[in-house]
Amino acid sequence: MARRGYAEQQQSNALEKAWHTAAGGTFSKHTRVGRIRGGVMEVIVRNSAILQELTFRKAQLVRKLTNELSENKVSDLKFRIGQLG
Repeated sequence: MARRGYAEQQQSNALEKAWHTAAGGTFSKHTRVGRIRGGVMEVIVRNSAILQELTFRKAQLVRKLTNELSENKVSDLKFRIGQLG
């Protein structure tokens, strides 16, 4: 059980790092990675303006994430507005 918790934390850290690299500093400050299921990564965003801009850049972000991640293949992104803290 402890190993599984450690593995999940490692995976979460890898997703966060890949997202920050793909999104860049400006968007990273206003977003947080949620879960990844079936290749779809959920990204929590601060407001609708950020959500809209990320939606415009979705294809580019998916390509960058695919290059960054070796284990978790991201085929799509799902953005939703929520709390970052």
